[in-house]
Amino acid sequence: MTNYIVFVVVVCFRIGVFISVAGLSAVAVATELDVNADHETQLEHILVTAQRRVQNAQDVPLSVATLSGEKLEALFSSGDDIQALTTKIPGLYIESSNGRIAPRFYIRGLGNTDFDLAASQPVSVIMDEVVMENVVLKSFPLFDTEQIEVLRGPQGSLFGRNTTAGIVKITSVKPEQNFSAYTRMSAGSLGALDLEAAAGGGLTESLSGRISLLSQQRSDYIDNAFTKEPDFTGGHKEKAGRLQLRYESTDFQTLLNIHSRDLDGSSSVFRANVLTKGSNQLNENYQRDRVWHDSGDGNFRLYKGFGASLAFEFMLPEMSLIMISALEKADGRGKSDVDGGYRIDANFDGVPEQMGPGFIPFSAVTEDQLNNLKQITQEIRLASDTDKAVQWQIGAFYFDSSFGVTSIDGFYGATSVYHSNQSWALFGQTSYELTEAWTLSGGIRYTFDEKSFWVGEQNVGGAALAVGAARIQQYDPIFQDDGQWSWDFSSNYQFTNKVSGFARLAKGFRAPSIQGRNVAFERDPTTAESETIHSAEVGIKSDLLDDSLRLNAALFYYLIDDMQLSAIGGASNSNTLLNADKGTGYGFEVDLTWHATKSLVIAGGFSYNHTTLKDDDLLVGTCAACTLTSPYVNLPGAGSQKFAYVDGHSFPQAPETILTLNARYGIPLRSGELYFYGDIAVQGKTKLFLYQSEEFNSSGNYEAGLRIGYLNFAGHYEAALFGRNITDEHNLKGAIDFNNLAGFVNEPRVIGVEFKKSFF
Repeated sequence: MTNYIVFVVVVCFRIGVFISVAGLSAVAVATELDVNADHETQLEHILVTAQRRVQNAQDVPLSVATLSGEKLEALFSSGDDIQALTTKIPGLYIESSNGRIAPRFYIRGLGNTDFDLAASQPVSVIMDEVVMENVVLKSFPLFDTEQIEVLRGPQGSLFGRNTTAGIVKITSVKPEQNFSAYTRMSAGSLGALDLEAAAGGGLTESLSGRISLLSQQRSDYIDNAFTKEPDFTGGHKEKAGRLQLRYESTDFQTLLNIHSRDLDGSSSVFRANVLTKGSNQLNENYQRDRVWHDSGDGNFRLYKGFGASLAFEFMLPEMSLIMISALEKADGRGKSDVDGGYRIDANFDGVPEQMGPGFIPFSAVTEDQLNNLKQITQEIRLASDTDKAVQWQIGAFYFDSSFGVTSIDGFYGATSVYHSNQSWALFGQTSYELTEAWTLSGGIRYTFDEKSFWVGEQNVGGAALAVGAARIQQYDPIFQDDGQWSWDFSSNYQFTNKVSGFARLAKGFRAPSIQGRNVAFERDPTTAESETIHSAEVGIKSDLLDDSLRLNAALFYYLIDDMQLSAIGGASNSNTLLNADKGTGYGFEVDLTWHATKSLVIAGGFSYNHTTLKDDDLLVGTCAACTLTSPYVNLPGAGSQKFAYVDGHSFPQAPETILTLNARYGIPLRSGELYFYGDIAVQGKTKLFLYQSEEFNSSGNYEAGLRIGYLNFAGHYEAALFGRNITDEHNLKGAIDFNNLAGFVNEPRVIGVEFKKSFF
């Protein structure tokens, strides 16, 4: 308790000093810049719902970034999945070893590297006001999207547990009475063909609807040099749709959202020994369009999902009542050649007749199945609806989820485990305008969370039983629960009508976790206790140069107690949950948009994240073949396995820096506009695992995109040439460390054409 009080006092003192200095500096800068302002174009106000009510983003007392419109369309022009957002917003990073399924999100360096379908993440994805908790639900494709908001830092009072890092909030285009529609088609290299269409408008005076459809495909383009099979893997086919119906009257409105997806895709492609011992550079074993796989059935991913939500809003005297009920379901399976190479031992004597590329200690193939995922959520909120100085909202939330995961290993066979999670919460938030310039806000939430886990069939059909290697052990069900308070307190001060400063303190928590993947390999399931985070941030938001330059910046610090970690892989090939004593992070973000001239718009941002694990005694298993730079020990009974101390290390998959820039230049024509749009994102130093090694890290990864288009205003159509990853960078995104020096990389270059026609 004493440490906590000291923490709060120190943070409050630093916030006061920073706000005073930064506020005066911002005012001075604004005055200097405005004197020289001579621009014809002004920035538009961006509306966000970061605090569960519509607000100008410049008035929200937290660090929030948005993507919408042309920028968003450019990022997804080649048919990429949600991972296309990675490094496009400062502080946001996304990666996956499961292809277009089960993305892993990181904000301000905080995330979870667990690849399993039951993984818990500290970043929540909220899609159309519904939390997508399971990693498969987080991968729902983006189409007909109005806006994406990234809320940095814990959001525990309004959005609940498991938001210790932040939130990615996705909002689809909603039905309106006015008719609008569009159809978009793009075709590109690697057989890419993407079709997207939406139409909506009034059905009656009170009822409106909108239907949105998506079809994406890319051909398999990676040959299998081992089996001599051309076009073996790498492609995908995805179809998705959304139907929305909206009813509005003077005192009541409701919105029905029904959506589904069907994916036939590929996993991230694992490639054996593409790193050379002592180096993190891709070597001669790596070829973009070729692998040497002896199993995995093409690394397929077959998933289907369905969901529906029904939202009601009742307009009461000076307040509104909102109720949101939602159901999400998903099933699927996927298979991968995990070692990324081939090893043929025809005599079963441990001496391979063939293997490669490089040394393959043993064959590793895994199939994972998600069985009967069902998530039910219910939220009810009562919110003020006035222009008074005091604004408030109170509510309750209920969450229920259950699913099974079956892991099929080539040696041990099939093992099924089952997860169940129930949670409920009560919350409230209020804001008070002390003066026209100064607003205080505060929120509090109590959440109770309960998880259960049990094991079904074990090691069915595996070769291990035949050789007597398996120790079939029956496990008792595991139960974990916890109830905690989350809160936040913020202050927003308007220095001028163009410059404001904010300060925010927040506490969030991530509920206990259970991971049973080790059971499939005849080891015990593992658990992790709740983690809690205390966060402080201060920032400046400004619209300068006669509203032609928007410059926002935030400085943050956070302290995590009992930080949940996943020790993935290592020579023992485990997936183990554990708690570190503490984790800390500090850094800053800068976001800017500048209408430099009437024709030129420049935007982008930069983030710096410094993260540190703090636990003197924490040991994790390490790689089978890499060059360790962490201090390590050999434990009794563990053979040659090395265990590394990770105290003082940075978090895994936490880029130290992210730089993103984009620019658009338009040339007016008689009937429309010719435009040029380019973007680039650069990822700083990133460590792939909990331990440190010479091989498993990256630095300086970057990707660039380019778009040249013609907009016809009278005909409401657009034609464009586009390229994503136009320089065809080969960036190491992740690795497999328990077998050989295997890795997987980013998506290849795609160049194509696009046509979009809008109707009004």
